[in-house]
Amino acid sequence: MSQHSKYYPHYLDLQPVLQVQGNVRLPGSKSISNRILLLAALAKGSTQIVDLLASDDTLVMLNALHKLGVPWTQEGSTQNYTVRGVNGAWPNHQADLFMGNAGTAIRPLVAALAVLGGDYTLHGVARMHERPIGDLIDALNGVGAQISYTGNPGFPPLHIQRGHIHAQRMQVKGNVSSQFLTALLMAAPLMAQHHDVVIEVIGELISKPYIEITLNLMQRFGVLVERDGWQAFTIKAGQHYASPGVIHVEGDASSASYFLAAGAIAGGPIRVEGVGLNSIQGDVRFAEALEKMGATITRGDNWIEAKSNGTLQAIDMDFNHIPDAAMTIAIAALYADGTTVLRNIASWRVKETDRIIAMATELRKLGAIVEEGADYMTVTPPAKILPATIDTYDDHRMAMCFSLATLDGHARRGAAMRINDPKCVAKTFPDYFEAFAKINHKELF
Repeated sequence: MSQHSKYYPHYLDLQPVLQVQGNVRLPGSKSISNRILLLAALAKGSTQIVDLLASDDTLVMLNALHKLGVPWTQEGSTQNYTVRGVNGAWPNHQADLFMGNAGTAIRPLVAALAVLGGDYTLHGVARMHERPIGDLIDALNGVGAQISYTGNPGFPPLHIQRGHIHAQRMQVKGNVSSQFLTALLMAAPLMAQHHDVVIEVIGELISKPYIEITLNLMQRFGVLVERDGWQAFTIKAGQHYASPGVIHVEGDASSASYFLAAGAIAGGPIRVEGVGLNSIQGDVRFAEALEKMGATITRGDNWIEAKSNGTLQAIDMDFNHIPDAAMTIAIAALYADGTTVLRNIASWRVKETDRIIAMATELRKLGAIVEEGADYMTVTPPAKILPATIDTYDDHRMAMCFSLATLDGHARRGAAMRINDPKCVAKTFPDYFEAFAKINHKELF
C-alpha cells in the first residue's frame, strides 16, 4: 500500500493561520474499519468493504488476517477491499502476529483467537506492551481460554493456546477500556454454538458509544445482541456471522473534530463530509461541545459544518463518552474566555501515551495554565499563545491537536508551531497535514 510509505520530515513548521474555510472529505473510521475487517473475516461469504481507512492501524489488522490465512484483495489503488470470510474457523492454526500499537486490532482479535483455538503469539511496539489487557484476559481465561503473558502480567505480549471454552456467563470490568467488552461481544457468537452466552459488566462502563458501534456492526453481519441496559448482554445460541455483501465505512468522527474545531475558532465555515445525522459513531457528539462553546453547527445526513460566532465560551463538561475527541476541546480552550474543565477522562492515561500528562506538558509550552488530576484537566488560556516546539509522544492525536494552536481566533492569535515527528498521524490519518493546509490555503512543504 503506497500511502504508508509517504515521506514525512522529522518535524513540520506550521505558520500562524488567519482564517480557515472549505470542505474536508474524512478518511474512514478506524473503529469501524477494524471491526468490519474482523467480522468480515469471521463471517460466511465474501464482503466488499468500501472506503476502508488507509492507516497503520488498519494495515496491522489486514496483515494479521493474512497471516491467519484469511484471503483478502484490494481493488487497484482504491480503499475498497474484498474479504473472503472463513466462517468461524481460521485456516492457519499457528501464527506470530505483530499488532503495532492498535488497540482496536489486538483486543478483539485476541478474543477471537482464544475462542477458536490454536497456537498464536501477539506482540506490538513498546507502548503496546504498556497498555492494559488484563481485564480481557481474565474474562477469557475465566471461561476456559488458555492465554498466558510472555512479558509483564496484565499486558501484551501474549501466547494463546487451545483451551476448552464453556462460556454461559462471563464477566468483564468496564472501567479501563470499552474495547474489552467489544472484544467479548464480537467473539460471543463463536462461543454460543449450543447455549446462550451472557456477558456481565462489572462496575461503570466507559466510552459507551463505542459499544453502540460494535452492536450495530454485529447486527449488519447477522448477529443480534439482547441488552439489559449497560450491565448485561445476551447472545442467543446458534447465531453465525454472515456477510452483508457490501458495507460502507463511515468517515472518522474523531478525525472530524480537528476540522470542526478549526471552523469554530477561525471563521469557517468548515464542512466535514462522511459523518452526519446518520452516523453510528459517538464522536459526532463532539459538535455538541463546540455548540456549548458558542460555535454555529449545522448538520446534514452525511456532513457537519462549523463556523465561528465570536469568542468561544469556556465549558465544564463530562467527556467520558467521547474521550478521543475531547483532546481537541483542550486546544479549543486556548481560544475561550475563562477556564475550561474536562471531567471523567481517566481513560486518557492508557491510550497511545498518557494523554493527561502529554496534553498538560505541551499546553504549558503555549503559556496555558493547566491543572491535571487523576481523571480531569482544567485549561486556562494565556493572554497570548506562545510559539512552541510540540513533542507528539508517538501519538497521532497530539500532532493533530496542536496544529490548531496556529489559528487566529476572536480572542487571541495563533502562533507558529513546530510539530515534532509528524509521521505519527499515519496511525489514523496519513494525509492530515495536507488536509489542514488545504483549509488554510497554505502550501505545506
